[in-house]
Formats: sequence, structure tokens, C-alpha cells
Amino acid sequence: MSEEQIIEQAVLRGDWDAVLGAATHWTQSETAGPRAFFALNVVYLLKGEFALAWKMYAKSLQEEVDIADVREWVDRLSKTYPEEGYAHLLYGMFLAQSGQSEQSIKSYQTAMKLAPDSPFPHFFLAQIYQRMAQTDQAIKAYRQAVKLDSTYAAARLNLGAAYQEHGQLEMAIPQYRELIKLAPDEALGYMNLACALAEQGKIDAAIREYKTAVKLNPEDAEVHYALAGIYEQKGRRDLAMREYQEALRIKPDFGPAATEVGWILLEKGQVDSALDSFSVAIKANPNDARATFGVGRVYDLKRKPDIAGDHFQQALQLEKDPAKKTAILNFIDKIVGGYHD
Repeated sequence: MSEEQIIEQAVLRGDWDAVLGAATHWTQSETAGPRAFFALNVVYLLKGEFALAWKMYAKSLQEEVDIADVREWVDRLSKTYPEEGYAHLLYGMFLAQSGQSEQSIKSYQTAMKLAPDSPFPHFFLAQIYQRMAQTDQAIKAYRQAVKLDSTYAAARLNLGAAYQEHGQLEMAIPQYRELIKLAPDEALGYMNLACALAEQGKIDAAIREYKTAVKLNPEDAEVHYALAGIYEQKGRRDLAMREYQEALRIKPDFGPAATEVGWILLEKGQVDSALDSFSVAIKANPNDARATFGVGRVYDLKRKPDIAGDHFQQALQLEKDPAKKTAILNFIDKIVGGYHD
């Protein structure tokens, strides 16, 4: 029996460990092609190992010829075994990753009927609903996935995120707490919980969760940046600066952190150092309106109104948030009057 046939039979049984073993062996042989890597992609997605899944995607579904090859395989499998739910799950996962998200819905729904005890069709259908901004439908599908497998960490995470996106923090937080029980050594659960707590205004509780995330993943610039933002909400600019600088140590071109450092330095009167930080931020992201506005403020303090005005106008064009646009306009009106006094 060939590796392809071994994988097919394992897929039909829902034996994903067997699929993993056979597909791994196949990818190491000279006959390996996109089908072998797609099989690994599927297993990694089911196991929640998304970084590995993405690597396999790059080897199986990026080239048109590879997509056509995988399509022939999964199409044949679903037609040969029309009563096997996992054959339809496989086909749905192919469609969802090859630019045919909406078409995958039917395959997932068929898989649900034929494999009623599996949480996977519900989970991946929920992802499609999220992409389509149908949050209510996504929540319903994620809830069913969790109901079928209460230890499904990825489903817990996404259900919490969907609740949070929907403004239902009281529903999101229990999901994150359950996720932490399932994966106590993973920083993401603590980060999401901290974010939700912060949205509830529970700043001290949010800080505790972010600090746990930092301990678990000390070299993640995003975690330090998030913790810094919470410290700012608490009015602890000293601690915020420390975390922003730590984020920049880890990732020197981390623009958002450089922007915030620039503003803290500016408020301390360290104008030249602030300008250096804003410059780092703009180099990382030329469309950073907040950093561009900061440069304008620097030149305003240096009494160079022409340069300051140019940056204010540029920031105004770059800013997408209406409230922040209004704040920039109000500041421009104020300083223009000041220049004429």
C-alpha cells in the first residue's frame, strides 16, 4: 500500500496520528509532492499547531499546479467515500485554504452530519463565519466544538475571542480561564485574559495576567508592549517605559513601542531623544500618524513652524480615527493662533 493510500485510510478513520506518521514519512521520500505536505498541513491545523501548518501550506497550496494536484486528490476521496465525514472535512479544509472559503461551508456541514461526534467541522466552519463577519454564527459553531470536546484549546481560544469581539466580555473571560487550565504554560491565554480584563477596567488584574505572560514568553516584544500599555492606563509611566524599552531591545524596529517611547520622552522634555524614537517608528511604518504628529510636536517646540506644520498636515492625512483627527485639528488651530500672538 502506498503512502497516499495509507493516509487516505487513516483520514477516513479519523486516525490523525497515523496520518501524521505516514505523511511525515512520505515527505522524506523522493516521491513526495504537494499531497504529502497538504496531509501534514491538515494534521497540524487539527492539532492547533498553526505555525507548522503554515509551513506545510507554503509547500502544498501556493502554486496553481500544486493546488490542482491536491484538488484532484481530495475531490476523488470525497466522491469515492461520500458517506465518510472526514473525507468531506478534508475537502472543506482544502477549499478554505485555496481561496474558496464560502464553498467550504457545504463540505463542513456535510462532515458534521456524517461525523456528528467530531468537533473539527464545527471549528473550521466557525473560522469561515468569522472571516465573513458573521460573529453570531461563528460563536454558535465554536460553542458546539467546545461542547463536543471540552479540551479543544484552539476552540476555547477562538470562542473567547469571538465573544470579546462581540462585546461579551463576561462570556469571553471564562473561556480564557478554561484555556489557561488546559495550557498553563502557553502565554496566549494569559494575554487574551489580560486584554479582556483591561477592557472591563480591571487594570490590576490585567497587569497580573500580562506579567505571567511575560514570564512564560520573555522574548516576545508584543507581550512587553501590551503590558506597557496597561501600565500607562494605571499612570505608571516609569514601568511603561521599561516595558516599551524591553520590547525595543527584543525587536529594535518595533515601531509602536518606539512611538510610545517618543511621547514619554517628549513629555519629559527630552526633545531630541523623542525625535530619535519617532524617527525609528516612522522608518518601521511610514504611515504611523501618531509618530508623525509627534515629530510635528518636536519641531513646534523647537520653534520651527514650517517643518512642524508639514508634519501636522501629514499626520492629519494618515490618521484614520475620527476622534484623533479632530484632536490634531484642534491642536493645529491652537498653535496657529499661538504663532500669531
